[in-house]
This record gives sequence, structure tokens and C-alpha cells, in this order.
Amino acid sequence: MQEEILQLYEKIKDQLSEEEFNAEIEELRKDYDDVGFMNDIDLARMILENYGVEVPEVSSTDDDSSSDETLDESAENEDVEVQDDGIKMTEELQEYYEKVKDKVSEEEFLARLDKFKQENSDISFYNDVTFAGMVVSELEDKEEEVEAISERPEYSNDSIKDLEDGLKDASVTGRVISISNKRSFKTRKGNEGEVCNVELQDNTGTMRCVFWTPNMTLLKKFKEGDIIQIKNVDIKEGYSGLEANLRPRSSIAHLEEDSSKFPVYEEIITDIADIKADTKVNIIARILRIPTIRSYEKNGKQGRVASLELQDATGKITYTLWNKNVELIKDLNLEDGDTVKILAAQARERTNRDGENEISLSHWDGRIVKGEYDVPEVEQEFSQIGDLSEQKDVSIKGVVIRLQDIKTFLRKTDNSEGRLRNFDVGDSTGAIRVTVWGDDTSLPINKGDIVKIIGGDVRFDEYTESGYSMNTNFNTQITINPENLTIEELDEFDGIREQLRPTPIGSIAEIDDDGKEIDIIGRILSVNDINEFQRDDGSVGVVRSVMFADESGKVQLSFWNERAQEEYVVGDAYQIENARTRLGMMSVDLNIGNGARVIKLSEEQASAMFIPELSTLEKTIYNPKKIEDLDEDEEDTIIMGRIIEMYDVREFDRDTGDTGHVRNIEIADDTGTIRVALWDKDATKEREIGDAIKLQNPRLELNRDNRLEASVSRATTILEPSEAELDKIPSIDELMEAIYVPKTIESLLEDDTNVCVTGTIKEVSTQRPILKKCPNCNSTVEETIDEYICDNCGHTFDEPDYLLMVPTRIEDDTGDIQVTFFDNLAEELIGMKKEEIISLTEDGYGIEDKLEDLNGLTIEIIANVNFDEYNEENRLNPKKILNKYF
Repeated sequence: MQEEILQLYEKIKDQLSEEEFNAEIEELRKDYDDVGFMNDIDLARMILENYGVEVPEVSSTDDDSSSDETLDESAENEDVEVQDDGIKMTEELQEYYEKVKDKVSEEEFLARLDKFKQENSDISFYNDVTFAGMVVSELEDKEEEVEAISERPEYSNDSIKDLEDGLKDASVTGRVISISNKRSFKTRKGNEGEVCNVELQDNTGTMRCVFWTPNMTLLKKFKEGDIIQIKNVDIKEGYSGLEANLRPRSSIAHLEEDSSKFPVYEEIITDIADIKADTKVNIIARILRIPTIRSYEKNGKQGRVASLELQDATGKITYTLWNKNVELIKDLNLEDGDTVKILAAQARERTNRDGENEISLSHWDGRIVKGEYDVPEVEQEFSQIGDLSEQKDVSIKGVVIRLQDIKTFLRKTDNSEGRLRNFDVGDSTGAIRVTVWGDDTSLPINKGDIVKIIGGDVRFDEYTESGYSMNTNFNTQITINPENLTIEELDEFDGIREQLRPTPIGSIAEIDDDGKEIDIIGRILSVNDINEFQRDDGSVGVVRSVMFADESGKVQLSFWNERAQEEYVVGDAYQIENARTRLGMMSVDLNIGNGARVIKLSEEQASAMFIPELSTLEKTIYNPKKIEDLDEDEEDTIIMGRIIEMYDVREFDRDTGDTGHVRNIEIADDTGTIRVALWDKDATKEREIGDAIKLQNPRLELNRDNRLEASVSRATTILEPSEAELDKIPSIDELMEAIYVPKTIESLLEDDTNVCVTGTIKEVSTQRPILKKCPNCNSTVEETIDEYICDNCGHTFDEPDYLLMVPTRIEDDTGDIQVTFFDNLAEELIGMKKEEIISLTEDGYGIEDKLEDLNGLTIEIIANVNFDEYNEENRLNPKKILNKYF
């Protein structure tokens, strides 16, 4: 370990072992292997920063910086000006300022220096001298005049072949043979930088010179063919031999022409037809197509590649950009049809996909120059979609009229995961399904986009409506919403787009085609539980129903399988594409299967699409009603109230063998009460007396007592009222006082509900308090020797259901009336549990004495009044015992 690195390790050895420290340096070296001026000491300092360890200032070196001691000594012994921002005008900084003092004031010089310091604060090995060099480079943007300076000692130079690895503060001189395009990169802290390679050549050899972010302004000072000297460079081994890495304060000077030392530069343009393998060439050509940038993996590393197709008057050729060079497509705004000059392209021979050898070009250190060059125009041929048949290398334009989500699959060759995506493209003559693969699946394509596809292969496809489909490949170019369309094409495509508007939900009921695909937008009104079903092949599938609405109406959606298992929230806005109609007996529903797209919208997107808020939709679609105004079979109503009574959850067996749950509750508003049946998850959810509740679209029907009840069906949603709605619902105490109206027995009327009656028990029936019931039809059964047989339904069973029943008659000063108590209320009246009573009766005992003791008991109850047609009198159905006493 180098001495300076060892000193740095001493500061962090309590956090990292020496092996871990060296391993982290190795990992960082991989990340910064293309940043030439960063050495292992720089990487070690970065590790200290990452672990929060204070990093010492950069030590004094001959090439770049002054130590703290030197600066301190300068401050003591010299007339040093200290700026308010803390930057000291040292002797070294003054030397840099002298170079540009005729261009900026000293204050502006230091301000520019400070700006560079702030922008590069994450690079610990830069110091004030470094930033001063950047300021000078930025200001010296005027090209120097060529001088006859070759003989001046400060510009004496070694030949390229004499430069050795490890030289510091060296100079390299040569003729500029090639200048690469700039490449961008990011540091680990996210700061962006740039790098550019320049190839210099003298009569002894060639050297690549690497320009970094601080040196970018120097690129303005020369061009291909110039003879230049670059001072203050580090010579080190690179990817393809020795390289000269510029330092932040490197400088450039122009030298006079000297053919004895430097080869003649000629920018020879080669025709594509004359390109030979293993040569570097310059070409001028027109871009025919720019395929999608694709990713690949090699030796465990990810890379990117794009192969452009070029053409001049003599032929076509492929030009491949690798890794960061693919960014040149965006940086230079390259498009098909552009003309370009490409310098120093590397030619090689390869085998194409048809097994034939061909010459292709690659971009390494060359340069792409976009401009207006004399290259024959190329008229790209586009086919009408309706005229397509099996053929390769076909180009089309059209509108995306159908789009599916990305699908994954396992390749048979290596079991790796692949991706594909299908979308349909249409023009005025027809439509075709297009399949894209790999990286192309991530293209930001939306339904309604105009696409230009250059170089797809059309094949026969019996599963598509047109009988054909298009497959894209490595060299296919896909352009989304191209700019160079004719007015006629825009008119044609706009007409197709008009037909892609979402279908108003209110008009779905008018559709009479089963399986028709439509798009809708709106909000979720209700979400039902997931239900399982068995397919014909014995496998189990799942489905979930969702009520969906826009301002024109509502529709039931059926989400299948994976779609059913996603989370949906009432009120969320969605755009749903490729939903299929399902014609029912009374309505048209929509199936949301694998081919559909379910796109959740943000509130900003929903507003832009003019989707009303949930509260607005409710007012449009549903009719809020008071309980007293409800009618049998009424639909699309909203009921709001508070829970005033809750009954026990009961289990039952479904035909499928599953266990279901049901629970009755009673809710009230300021006009009345209604019983509500809750099922399954709604039945088992914890609720309390007094809770406010909002029922959206309950099923309303009459029970056997001819009273209106509500049931939570699949089309019903249970919601919590909003704050504004809660203000309109009376408190539980106010409801109790308004609903439980005290009445005498004489004043009771048929169909009175929730009346409060106080009376004294005058008669109690002691006969058969326990009735045995058929579990299937609830009819009373008699026990046989070995088993029970229901006379009503014929069901045979071993154990009956039991019903506890206590008929009584109560009286007050105005009259008397029959009251029968069942199960829970009977238990409360007697003071015994039903299980105790069943056990006593099965052991041959009775509870007659217990029942007779009830005579004379005064009770206060809440009850409904029914007319007993058999006895032709009113009777009370008790709901709650408020009080009892003698």
C-alpha cells in the first residue's frame, strides 16, 4: 500500500479492515476507470468522504497545488489579500490572474474561481489553483495565432515514441488527426462531466489525448489538421496503449507547419462502396434509419448499442454506436434523412443475419458532424397497410389504434426472461398487429400516437383479423409522432384518432355486439370481494366485480384472474382500454381480461380528461333518499343514517361448500328505520352502535312481514359519510328520542315500528319453550328413534337447529297484547342461556317454574306492531328489552 494511501487508511481503520479498504478502492476503480486523472489516492480520499471521515487537504505536489503551510507562510510574509468569501489571492493565483487581467477585474476573477469551486465541490482533489486554471481556460477562447515557436525552449518537445508511462507534467505535440464527439458521464455523487478524445500524430507515432470537463473550452482552439502542443499532461497506460490525460490547467499552443516532423493531413472522403475492412475512413452520407437503442450484457456488464443505416451515391452501410456513444443520437438531434460527415470511422467485416459477409462501420474515437452535405436525396417508400403481404424490410406509417401491456416469457434457448409487446397500427386502408421485443417494449407508445416504422417484417398470421402481422427486429426504426408528415397524412391520421375517443358509459347499454372492444374513462363507485370459480380444466380462476361510472352512467366491470387481484379503491380514476362487452339479460357489462389495459390516473390527469369528482358522480347517478321515502325494488339510491341496532353474525353453508356469513343491522335517519342485511366481509367487519353509515345502491325488498328491508348486494357499496354529510345526520341520542316513541297498548296501530311499550306480563305459555327445526327449511320437526326426518322437505339429519320461544301477553291501563320473545331476547327475559335450557329438557327436566315466575314482571320494550290474521288482532314483535322489574 502506498505511503499516502496508508496514511489515509489510518484515519478509517476503526471502520474498515485493510482488506475491506482495498476492496472498496478496487470497486471504485471500476466505476472511474474512464476518468483518467483519478488515481488510487483520489479513490482512497473518496472512501473517507463516503464514511464521513474528515479528509485532509491535498498535499503539495509539483504539478497542481500549494500546501496549507505554503499558504499560511504567504499570508504571514507577503501582502496577501483575503476576500470576504475566504479565497486568498496567493502568489500562484496572481500568476493566473496576470494572464487574463486585461479581460476581467480581480474581483470578477475570484468570483469565477469561486463558481467553479462550488460546482466541483464533490471532487476533493481540486484546489484553488485548479479552479484558477479553469477560469483562465474559459477566458482564453480566442484562438492563438500560429507562431514559429518550435525552437523556443519552453516549447521543445519529445517525439511521441519517446513518451513513457508515468510521466507527469509532460508535453505532447502532433498533428490533430481526429477529434471525437464529447461524451458525458456522471460521478458517484451525481455530478455530470464530459470527456473527449483527440488523436495526435507525428512522424514517430500516434497518441490519444483525453480532454476532461475542465478542458472542454480548449476544443474551440483547434481542428483536424492543426499542429498543436498540449502542456501539463500525464502519460499513462490506457485501453489501446499510452494516453495523454489533460489536467485542469493544461494549455494548448499552435505550432508552425513542419512536414519533417508531422505527417500531412488530408480529409479524404471514401465512398461507401470503396470501404475496406480494418481501415479508418471518413464518409459523407445520409441517414436512412435510426433503430432503437438496445441493451446487451457481456462479461457480466450491461452495455448499449444502436446501428444506424447510412447511404451515399454508391451504396449502403451500417454504422454502429456503442455504450455512451449512443447518446450522440440525442445530443446531435439525429433523425432519418439527415446528412452527416463521419470522421475516423472504423471499418470491419462481419457476418450478417443472412449468413453473408459484409462491411460495417463502428464509432470509436471518430466524430459525427451533422450538416448540409451534397448527398443524393433518398425517398423512403412507405406501404399502405391494407396492401401488405408477406415480405421483409417493410415501412409503414399509421395510428396506434390498439395497445397491449408488456408481456414476459422465458426463452427456450437459455431460459432467460424476454419481453414483448403488441400494438395495432391503422391507416385509411387497414390495420396490422405489430410486435416489438426487448428494449423496444419500453418505448413510450400510447393509443392514438402516430408511428413511423422503418424495416419491419410482415408475415402471415391466422390469429389476427387482417391475416398478417409485423415483426420488428434489431434494425427496425420506430419513431413516435414524427414531425415530417404531410398535410394529407395529418388529416388522414386525425380522422382515425377521432374514432379512438372513449365510449360514454351511458351509451354502452345500446351496444348489441357481444365481445366488442371499447375504451372508457371514469371513477370506481364500488368494489366487490374476489370470487373463485372452477374452469373446465379443473383449474381455479378468480373474478371481481367493480362498478364504474362517468357523468353519463355506470357499468359493471368484471376483472379476471391477475386483474382481479390488484387493489382498487372507490373514487380512483382510471382509463381502461380494450374492455370487451358482455351481453346479459338486462344489461351490458364489460370484461377486463389479459388483453385489456387498466391505467390508473392521477387527479391532474383525471381533471385534464374532464372526469368529474366522486361526489359529483354520485349526485349525477344516485338519488339520495330518506328512509321513509324508500320504495320496493328502487335502484340507484343512497341511504345515510346511524346504526341503532346490531344482531349477531350467523354462519351458513353455500351450495359450493363454503361457509358464508350474514348479519342484520338496523339504521335510522330522522324519518325512520330500516333493517339492512350485511354479507360475508361486510358482516364480520367491526361496527358499533351509533356509527354513521352510507349505503350506495342497496337492494330494497319486502320481507315476510311485508316490511321494507335493505340488503347489501354486489352492486352495493358501504361508505363512510363525508364531513358535510355527517353534519346532516342526527346524533344517536337525537335519533333514539325521535324514533322510540312511547305508546300505550290501546294506541298501537298496525305497522307501527320502533314503538316503546311498557306493560306487565299477565300470561306466559310454558308449553314447549324449545322447538326443534330442520336445518334445511327451518320447519318444526319431531324426533324419531334414530334420526330426524323433515316432513316438509324430506331432509334427514342427526342434529336439529333449536329455537327458544317464550309467548307472553302483557297489559297496561289501556289494554293487553300478545308478545313472543325468541332466542336472545327470550334468554334475556328468562335469565338463562338456550344451551342450559336444551340440556335440561334433554335430561327430562323442564323450566315451567322459571316461566311461571315471569307473571307480574313489568317490562319496557322496543317493538314493531304486526296484525295477526289468524287471531285477528295486533301483536308485538319485540326488538329490544330496555328494562324489566317487579
